[in-house]
Amino acid sequence: MKILILSCSPKCYSTRRLREASLKAGHRPQVLNTLKFSIFVERASPQLKYNNRPLSRYHAVIARIAPSITFFGTSVVRQLEQMGVFCLNTSQAISVSRDKLRASQILSRHNVGLPATAFVRNPESILPAIESVGGAPVIVKLLEGTQGIGVILADTVRVAQAIVETFQSTKQNVLIQKFVKESSGKDLRAFVVGDRVVAAMRRKASGDDFRSNVHRGGTVEKVTLDPETERMAVTAAQIIGLRVAGVDMLEASDGPQIMEVNSSPGLEGIEAATGKDVAGEIIEHLAEQVLAPEVDLRKRLSLGSGYKVVEIPIVRKSPLAGLSVRNSGLRAKEVMILSILRGGLILPSPAADEHILVGDTLVCFGKANTLQSLAARSGKKSR
Repeated sequence: MKILILSCSPKCYSTRRLREASLKAGHRPQVLNTLKFSIFVERASPQLKYNNRPLSRYHAVIARIAPSITFFGTSVVRQLEQMGVFCLNTSQAISVSRDKLRASQILSRHNVGLPATAFVRNPESILPAIESVGGAPVIVKLLEGTQGIGVILADTVRVAQAIVETFQSTKQNVLIQKFVKESSGKDLRAFVVGDRVVAAMRRKASGDDFRSNVHRGGTVEKVTLDPETERMAVTAAQIIGLRVAGVDMLEASDGPQIMEVNSSPGLEGIEAATGKDVAGEIIEHLAEQVLAPEVDLRKRLSLGSGYKVVEIPIVRKSPLAGLSVRNSGLRAKEVMILSILRGGLILPSPAADEHILVGDTLVCFGKANTLQSLAARSGKKSR
């Protein structure tokens, strides 16, 4: 398999390890500088050139996009997607992960721990926002910051207000976030590949710094995550849409809280701390995905005129509540239950004797008018 590795730093540890793992698995990797691509858009013929020459064909792409070139880098990945090349992390997922506010908004709809966060533009809303996340001390962070840069701990409300106003005066977007005192100076990183955590480490800050980033002199140690923390890490990566991710979590007293979902996590710290061949895990997963790629089921099944894929929440007054799949009568109405979302679990292709419970969400495929009727009878709109 011919693998394209997009990286502006061919000699950095992560890029070298991915290339080595690819060669070890019998593949043909090639590292190309993301910034040397040219994108050409025309009817029915998306094209890319590298160093002004047509790009040769590849089976798969691993994108190592630096934060400073996110816009151009994701544009290159998006073009490769249009050319039919499998991309390990999609352009959409990378874009979402790079926008801290957008990622937090998407995660907030789901059952994952998050530190209280506020985003305001009106100067008169700054003080109420600080109070809404628990008051001082409070974290103020730049939306575009990475590796601990642009993350400030404000000890008092007035200091926090001054920092936010200063950033806003320079047209910078900032988040106001609750300071998790019990996790000060340390955090967890879970390295997610596919549907599992392949390695995890605890990062500790150097000296009195509350930021635990390795790039700022922090140390790392291997850690074994409990099942709930591991589930949360995998869920967060899947919600954002990343097949490979570094999920950073704070160890709060009321459970782990997602701090960031990284689309280009470094390999040096995690492999050194755990002794795991993380690069090898990534390449193995990539090969599996290329051989049997996932499809966007919602788009594929919705192509037929009059058919849709929708989610139907089951409330107490729903006529489906308490019935088995067999007795629900949905098959007679040409409606298929693809999966049942129950708490943090997904029950794919539920058996005929599986009961539908209040609080479940049914992912169904069928005629649009039938599904809309079912959703209306459940008291909520389908989505």
